[in-house]
Amino acid sequence: MKNQPVSTFSLLRNKKTVILFLKSLIFTLIVPGSVAVLVPHLISEGTRLNITWVSLFGIILICSGLAIYCRCIWDFITSGKGTPAPIDAPKYLVVKGLYHFTRNPMYAAVLLVILGWVLLYTSLVMLFYGIFVAFCFQMLIIFYEEPKLQQIFGVDYMAYKNTVNRWVSLIN
Repeated sequence: MKNQPVSTFSLLRNKKTVILFLKSLIFTLIVPGSVAVLVPHLISEGTRLNITWVSLFGIILICSGLAIYCRCIWDFITSGKGTPAPIDAPKYLVVKGLYHFTRNPMYAAVLLVILGWVLLYTSLVMLFYGIFVAFCFQMLIIFYEEPKLQQIFGVDYMAYKNTVNRWVSLIN
């Protein structure tokens, strides 16, 4: 039997896919939602918003970050058969889509959203927050995620790691 193209609708009818989507949504609201939306909102509280070309570019970055994050969730669910939550991580190594250009597009997406807030509010405090979050991501990736992925996926992850950069690979 040949592999038939899978439609979005047929995937959503699959009970396991719906459960993975709901788990991903809950995780996203709690973890990245706090880092990329709640904390920036608290930092910017009371700050006056002036709409300029720079702030409009900030809105574009926020929307781009959200779109990138959503695409990564989709790849985790459909290819990895898991969620971004460490307690229900993908069962299969995800190397397609945006993972072809960077090993960490979800983190990049969150940083894009924070950079968008920096431009939207032209906030130096928000910029320092973004730098702090980027540093924390880098440490988490180096000391937890990469060793864990090496342990789980072994040779496949090492081959992937040797092919795709941690942050950006424009040409593969």
